[in-house]
Amino acid sequence: MSFTVSRLGECKIKSPMQLSTQKNDGICDFVGDDERILHTNSFNEIMETIAKGETPISFEKIGPKEFLYFEPAKTKVAIVTCGGLCPGLNNVIRGLVVQLWNAYGIKKILGVKFGFAGLNPENSLPFVELTPDLVDDIHKEGGSMLGSSRGEVSPEVIVDTLESNNINILFCVGGDGTLRSAHAISEEIKKRGLKISIAGVPKTVDNDINYITKSFGFESAFTAAQSIVLNAHNEAKGAQNGIALIKLMGRDSGFIAAYTAMAVPDVNIVLVPEQDFDLENEKKTGLLNYLERRLKDKQHAVIVVAEGAGQNLFGDDGKDKEKDASGNVIPDDIGIFLRDKIKNYFKKKNIPIAIKYIDPSYIIRSIPANANDSKFCVQLTTNAVHAAMAGRTDFLVGYWNNAFTILPIEEAAARGERKKIDTESDFWLSVLEATRQPSSFK
Repeated sequence: MSFTVSRLGECKIKSPMQLSTQKNDGICDFVGDDERILHTNSFNEIMETIAKGETPISFEKIGPKEFLYFEPAKTKVAIVTCGGLCPGLNNVIRGLVVQLWNAYGIKKILGVKFGFAGLNPENSLPFVELTPDLVDDIHKEGGSMLGSSRGEVSPEVIVDTLESNNINILFCVGGDGTLRSAHAISEEIKKRGLKISIAGVPKTVDNDINYITKSFGFESAFTAAQSIVLNAHNEAKGAQNGIALIKLMGRDSGFIAAYTAMAVPDVNIVLVPEQDFDLENEKKTGLLNYLERRLKDKQHAVIVVAEGAGQNLFGDDGKDKEKDASGNVIPDDIGIFLRDKIKNYFKKKNIPIAIKYIDPSYIIRSIPANANDSKFCVQLTTNAVHAAMAGRTDFLVGYWNNAFTILPIEEAAARGERKKIDTESDFWLSVLEATRQPSSFK
């Protein structure tokens, strides 16, 4: 794996930021080009790597640079938000605009309407001229003031638009589909020999992008899910054999469901895409077998299921499943499926139940960011701007080992791999200890 970020050229322009190059003088320092953040924080792993004569894997640490590639007075920037909604999108737009304007004095900032569709002239979507006054209060609202969309636009068409509008930097805010497109745009720019920076700000409410500890909006999402689950628990306890079944986001990775289960001790069962399960089996270790025992013991149950869980139960290999406009496989609806299976199971056994099925996904996606996510968005965007102004391109800004980093889009997202829960990890053990469910329903 190579975590070397591409550069447009030599940085020769002195930064307008009044920072220091001296340690311990009480003034914030510029970040050197050679500063790196280790991939692992395990002392043993680092020593083993060095003993082999190898260099430990690391990421470039990002922050303000003493010298820039782009001259601020001549720089024109565009911002595009793509994919599904996510808490914090408006915070990111605001953060980029304010940092570009105030820290670097860049006054030419364009907002692209409705995702990459706004970079296709055929759609006749005019740019929005962004200023600090225009974006001053947008962080108080959910959604994206620029709108968003899924689906690809030809990289050739997008680069034509960037070139004809003299855009020097394009900030792409989106998930893995957006970042794959951003990488393709970078490749087209490189083919033409142009000096345009493509900067990625990773947006995934599922928190499933590789080499990034957390993505903005994720914490807001499971915080919002917390109150929903608490109320669902009250609903379940208020009826004989009450069952609350809540479906949360997570097509390929179950982080939201898992974090919600740890945040709310009332969750009794959490199901994630990383672990298949049986409904019933001869050893009575299936989900429904366990649920029956749970109701006999406690007379209620709260189940949280990630949307991509249990796909093994639908009897197909996934090859012919429908895909959304971003190319992501749309999973079969595990929520409705489980609801019906639970009803039928207990009906056959003549056990009365009261099941309530809740799917709050789209409500959660569109809420404003909470305080910690708002703070995180500011940090992400300031560092994305620092990197782009220093001529980095085809990169995304991330957070790893308590530091802000940049890494190539290709390594993090363009290959279609996603970060997943390790079901042998301490984290997953903490989830199981919180719910008290068995380690497997197989």
